Amino acid sequence: MTLTEPADRRLKVARAGWRVSGAGGFVAAALVIALLVLLPVGSLIALAARGSGDLWPHLLANVLPVALRDTTILLLGTGVIVVAVGTGAAWLVTAFDFPGRRILDWALLLPLAVPTYIIAYAYLDILHPIGPVQSGLRAIFGIASPQGLHFPEIRSTAGAVFVFGFVLYPYVYLATRALFLMNAAGLFEAARTLGAGQGGILFRIALPLARPAIAVGTSLALMEALNDVGASEFLGVRTLTVSIYSTWINRSNLPGAAQIALVMLAIVIALVVVERLGRRRQRYATSGRPHRPAPKRLTGANAGVAIFLGVLPVFLGFLVPAFYLLSEALKRISRAGISAEIVAEARNTIVISAAATVVTVVLGLCVAYAARLIRGPAGPALLRTASLGYALPGTVLAVGLLAPIAAFDNLLSDFLGDYFGVAAGLILSGSGIALGYAYVVRFLAISTGGLEAGLEKIPRSLDESARTLGHTPAATLARVHLPLVRPALGAVTLLVFVDCMKELPATLLLRPLNFETLATHLYGEAARGTYEDGAIAALFIVLVGLLPVILLARFSRAANGAVARNGPPL
Repeated sequence: MTLTEPADRRLKVARAGWRVSGAGGFVAAALVIALLVLLPVGSLIALAARGSGDLWPHLLANVLPVALRDTTILLLGTGVIVVAVGTGAAWLVTAFDFPGRRILDWALLLPLAVPTYIIAYAYLDILHPIGPVQSGLRAIFGIASPQGLHFPEIRSTAGAVFVFGFVLYPYVYLATRALFLMNAAGLFEAARTLGAGQGGILFRIALPLARPAIAVGTSLALMEALNDVGASEFLGVRTLTVSIYSTWINRSNLPGAAQIALVMLAIVIALVVVERLGRRRQRYATSGRPHRPAPKRLTGANAGVAIFLGVLPVFLGFLVPAFYLLSEALKRISRAGISAEIVAEARNTIVISAAATVVTVVLGLCVAYAARLIRGPAGPALLRTASLGYALPGTVLAVGLLAPIAAFDNLLSDFLGDYFGVAAGLILSGSGIALGYAYVVRFLAISTGGLEAGLEKIPRSLDESARTLGHTPAATLARVHLPLVRPALGAVTLLVFVDCMKELPATLLLRPLNFETLATHLYGEAARGTYEDGAIAALFIVLVGLLPVILLARFSRAANGAVARNGPPL
């Protein structure tokens, strides 16, 4: 190639060189990361193929039917609540204007700060026969005995549906509200000129347009419900997740747990497929730059009803359990102070979560950048593979990781013992590396997704300019991309750290011996029925969980302001 060749020809050659030169290291590393994500799935299949001996007939006859029934009822009930509450709340704050609407706009996200097992833990004590609610009702009606008051049992499938529904509805609310804000005001105005009221606009225009967002939010909520082990066990619901845990821990049958885990994984895949099929033909485009529909002003009794309906999900999903935990934690601290045990568990939680977060963000950046360097369908395929772990419930992931981790520990221990005379013991399992591995696989999707979105906003012309100046891809990443994706980097770091702190199923199954975190401490206290002793741990998790919600609300308000001023980007 010479300088006399056409400029477009020289540019094509430069781009081709950019795709190859210096990118091999990132691509190879990303492929290794993808294989490490796939490892637990392959291990799970191999483990299940070994069979569970005489236990499988028992599981097939007695465990799986109950687990499938309870899981199906839980998912259906939760789906109904999250769709109704999430969609209704999104329409309320976008279609109407009333006192307090701006506060509700972000306050409706607050239940995301509280893991489901903490909400279940709080409501178990609040609604206990000798808890504050039933004791207050008996005092009002003059009933002396707890048996004299017939009250709905929170330890039931209906109680679990209530808890999951009012904790997980923000997934639907967040996605649906964003889509409502992007609807063209002209569609609503045309409907009004044809005599349609707010109900007609909602059911005939807004909801059909919002079906893709509702499907995405609902599938995320249901996968979170399926992943839970703490709330389901606290509330006496024998879901597939609880069955995996009990089969592994109580019956010491890992192949049987792997077989149940494969059934659960099939349900997760089915949820993803249904969500994709539900919106594959859903397309919506607007011409020009549509503005946000003007909300209808409510006054008097109508405004009061709107405020009540908006506050109710926040009250049930966040305020009640949060104030209860705060009250119980203050009582515990005033009576006995903060124990050294809680301090040690908080330190364990922070250390393991911080270490896993650093690794997850670094690996996520590597995968996202490798996908940017690869042109064609291979890049998105690499991202999807690396993100697979987020669809794996914590119990499924833990079962899949146990066999390869145990094999590596045994191999390394034999090698060190035979050649160096060193008794290494269980290096991965005993040091917390196995738990960190599970965190990385589970939450790598958050890191890759956030950083990939941040990198997409950087023009590729900057990459090509850096190439012409002699920079390698690594130098370009360090000098050009990292400074520009710093906001995305900070956001994903915070989100991954908080998710690691809240993760219970994988922590329960993979933590080292005598290694407790705040989540496992809370689980142990609830299992023993000593609810007040776990309030401090629960409150600490909630306070940390508020950080990403505040960040999300801040970004959401900024995005809403942009849509209100300019309409959605084309």
